[in-house]
Amino acid sequence: MLTKSELPECPVATTVQLIGNKWKLLILRNLLARPWRFNEMLKSIPGISQKVLTDNLRSLEKDGVVTRTVYPEVPPRVEYALSELGESMRPIIAAMESWGRGYQEMVKNA
Repeated sequence: MLTKSELPECPVATTVQLIGNKWKLLILRNLLARPWRFNEMLKSIPGISQKVLTDNLRSLEKDGVVTRTVYPEVPPRVEYALSELGESMRPIIAAMESWGRGYQEMVKNA
């Protein structure tokens, strides 16, 4: 989680700091549907590299948005899911999806 000194003054800037890159938004989009394993998420997001996915998942986990569960199996199984804080972002992502659909329709009909 961000420390008090790392928090921007503006609440919108705080949200953007937590989820403000395209990769984090696509990761959250996937996790809104269900928990994902690393490799299946890697395959589901075109253009993302293994390093970028790892870095973004670690960042989201550090900020308390995503949980990482390691199952004691051979081979080890790791799943990523939204935390309670991550679930609270559902309306934000839904609003972005709705706006994006509307924009796509406007462009198609122009």
